[in-house]
Amino acid sequence: MEISLEKIKQLREKSGAGMADCKNALTEAEGDLEKAMEILRKKGITKAAKRSDRETTEGLVKIATNEDSNEGYIFQINAETDFVVRSEQFQNFAERLIQLVKAARPATKEELLAIALEEGGTISEALENLSSVVGEKLEIKQYDMLTSGGSVAGYIHGAGNIGVLVAIDKPGSAELAREIAMQVAAVNPRYISPEEVTEEEIAKEKEIYAEQLSKEGKPAEMIEKILAGKINKYFEEICLTKQEFIKDDSKKICDVLGDAKVEKFIRYSL
Repeated sequence: MEISLEKIKQLREKSGAGMADCKNALTEAEGDLEKAMEILRKKGITKAAKRSDRETTEGLVKIATNEDSNEGYIFQINAETDFVVRSEQFQNFAERLIQLVKAARPATKEELLAIALEEGGTISEALENLSSVVGEKLEIKQYDMLTSGGSVAGYIHGAGNIGVLVAIDKPGSAELAREIAMQVAAVNPRYISPEEVTEEEIAKEKEIYAEQLSKEGKPAEMIEKILAGKINKYFEEICLTKQEFIKDDSKKICDVLGDAKVEKFIRYSL
């Protein structure tokens, strides 16, 4: 029999199950909502909905770049426990997902979740189905795509607890972009360069330093001279180009870059 979309949506709202599972259950129940709900419950497909208020604090980050190394993709997929994250099912799902993302090139997380699968359904529904199998809430926490007229590369730290994408303005510089991605993963800068730091933030830092120096008994004229050095040191902490290169502390990142420029970086951390 023909199952209406409206009835499928009603069962979905009631059960929290995926659209494909709801349609199959309604077909089996010959359109009876209560019987379809019972079928879903017997299959354990409604479990995920009951976990909607739980925290997903464990997970991993996945990245990929296209063949031309001018576009990158990064997402964070989470579960409730490290046990599930380390499971073969979860790891295989995450790996399949990054390959699907690479092929489909979604612009947003919503587009990612709506990617259609060959076997039917969407990534969103497949995530819900896997959730019912492993017995935990699963979710895609965040997703970004990074494009450049130059080069894009990424770096994953450890088992996937930190992931970074970096775009550099020069084509053919994927290896350099990867080096910078490793730097971003390790040091976690907030800005690319001092020019991005707002005047308000700089003024606030100066105010804090000035008060500290005043309490130390430094005279006003000396405080003004010391502040410049303090702010430069602050830039070295928060600005990528001013940081020491993790592979050679005799160099700053601006030295490593040469005439290349970092256009943007994206860093995910669990």
